[in-house]
Amino acid sequence: MKRPNNTTTRWLFLAALLLIGQWALAQRTISGTVTDAQTGEALIGANIVVPGTTTGTSTDFDGNYSFTLPEGATEIEASYTGYATQRLTVGASNIINISLSAGEVLDEVVVIGYGSVKKSDATGSVNAVSDEKFNRGAIVSPDQLITGKVAGVQISKNSGEPGGGVSIRVRGGTPVNAGNEPLYVIDGVPIDNAGNPGSRNPLNFINPSDIETFTVLKDASATAIYGSRGANGVIIITTKKGKAGTPGRLTYDGYYTTSKVAGDLDILDAEAFRNVVTFVAPNRLENLGTSNTSWFDETTQTATGHNHTLSFTGGAENIGYRASVGYQNLNGVVRSSQAERINYSLGYNHTFLDGDLNVNLNLKGALNNNIFDPGIGATWSFDPTQAVYNPANTLFGGYFEYNAGLAPRNPVSAIEQIQNTGRSFRTLSNMEFEYKFNKLVPGLSAKLNLGYDANN
Repeated sequence: MKRPNNTTTRWLFLAALLLIGQWALAQRTISGTVTDAQTGEALIGANIVVPGTTTGTSTDFDGNYSFTLPEGATEIEASYTGYATQRLTVGASNIINISLSAGEVLDEVVVIGYGSVKKSDATGSVNAVSDEKFNRGAIVSPDQLITGKVAGVQISKNSGEPGGGVSIRVRGGTPVNAGNEPLYVIDGVPIDNAGNPGSRNPLNFINPSDIETFTVLKDASATAIYGSRGANGVIIITTKKGKAGTPGRLTYDGYYTTSKVAGDLDILDAEAFRNVVTFVAPNRLENLGTSNTSWFDETTQTATGHNHTLSFTGGAENIGYRASVGYQNLNGVVRSSQAERINYSLGYNHTFLDGDLNVNLNLKGALNNNIFDPGIGATWSFDPTQAVYNPANTLFGGYFEYNAGLAPRNPVSAIEQIQNTGRSFRTLSNMEFEYKFNKLVPGLSAKLNLGYDANN
């Protein structure tokens, strides 16, 4: 066999180098840092994409990004909420640092019954609170996101139980037992806010991490839209959605909490109680016990709780999607009281016909398991000289009890022997279709919203 000469070998080697070079140029890794043009601070979660495609990435906690540039791509686009979008031409360098400037201040948009309008164009009394202005911290229920944020709206807790119910009053009406609760509208679907015996709060089936905005309608415009149900005001809740053309992003949000009763109660201990009985009713000393029991310590605890939310958000051309799952488990400072929630949320939006037809699909649900406080009012009045248990008292299951009709009940016995539990599963879904007749009549649109709310 004839061996190739040195010239042929060199040409083959050069051809291989050219092919490798072309491949390397076609598949380049672009990296860099995205910062604020004014302060120089790194921007976390800024989107870097190839225009017209879904290829791209997001910046990390240090503002850094890196992704493979597809063959034929010559530009990249950087965007961040509140900043002007910037498009850059990719040159010879593989390191492209980007500085974004603050974008144009847009008119605030508020959600009303028939859609959304500029806040300056709203005719009624409307207050909107967005995600950037929500209260921060260990948020248990959605109402805590806007506590103290909206003038004329009073939010007060009905109890200290985990996930306890609240009373919300819009502009005035404050009777304790009257039906003055506002109407809740979630993603365009009015829900029954009467609650049910299995749940403490009608809003507990929504994960606060899934909420994007609260809008409060305060005046007669709410009644004009929703009828008599809106007479006490309307609270419109919109949940987070994916945005078209953004790369997928996985987000985790969680917290761990501890809580305890602040301070001690000023009640008599066993020794002080014996002194009072000796002074007031010495003939009843034989009814006292020999123990030194703190019923407050026996019925309360340092409570712990934790919450976890995992969400995935992204989009393609004309498509946005978001999915999330969450788990919450909170213990109360009263022994045995507990609130547990397992929830999910799915959202999908798609634009057709050059943006004239918008389709939004939402599905959310939650399983709530609650253990209710059985009532421990006797903690403050029960005889501190008695022991918690009396094995000889088989009539009351081995607990000390007074065998008298009007006597208070042993509070520890109430906690451990009364099982007061609730279980509820709620699903809320809707399909919204909106068609804009801009080609015929600018500003005219038709909307169809089909909703489903099931509460078991």
